[in-house]
Amino acid sequence: MSSSPLFKRVLLKVSGEALMGNQGFGIDVEVADRIAGDIKDAVDLGVQVAVVIGGGNIFRGVAVASKGGDRVTGDHMGMLATVINSLALRTSLIKKGVDAVVLSAIAMPQLCESFSQRKAMWNIEQGRVVIFAGGTGNPYFTTDSAAALRAAEIGADALFKGTQVDGIYTADPKKEPDAERFTSITHDEVIARGLSVMDVAAVALTRENHIPIVVFSIHERGGFSEILRGGGRSTLVTDQRLPQEN
Repeated sequence: MSSSPLFKRVLLKVSGEALMGNQGFGIDVEVADRIAGDIKDAVDLGVQVAVVIGGGNIFRGVAVASKGGDRVTGDHMGMLATVINSLALRTSLIKKGVDAVVLSAIAMPQLCESFSQRKAMWNIEQGRVVIFAGGTGNPYFTTDSAAALRAAEIGADALFKGTQVDGIYTADPKKEPDAERFTSITHDEVIARGLSVMDVAAVALTRENHIPIVVFSIHERGGFSEILRGGGRSTLVTDQRLPQEN
């Protein structure tokens, strides 16, 4: 395992559900602090980190649509949930001594700054962790798509997707213990196999911009920085498949 990071600039995608911990709803502050600590470890390695957080621990727009409600309004409510989570993570990062800023795709100047690509790049170059809130600012787009879009806009070397498991499997390993874990797979294979690690639009956008996706468990303390140094367990999604480990 190398002492130098494999990537200089990365975007970390964290699901809103990850912030719940063992709660059924909302934000577990201890979990937010632990994720902030993992981000600090990456920053201490010299990695420039940006973050996109989902809002599923608070609200999902598709839930409104599934019950006959207005999908656009529901998605706007979900975007507001991502702002709440982003502010919570920023608070945890500040407690860890990490300078961070929240940039929202929806203007709300009393709470955070508005997103622009130029502002994001300036903050990254100043050494701040940039947290992108509000998704893409448009309904019908997931925060996975927002993560892929922001990764492309900031010229990220990789998109790290923190999930419930330690990579991409042929099936849900919690339901099928014999499922095979991929160490490497291509963007095209993820789409063709219908693997649900990210939505198709997000995978296609990273493919078009030649951005690798690293899928790992967000629940492993220190796992983020370990993978950045070439260790740990994860799945790498690239343009061309690498040899599978034995």
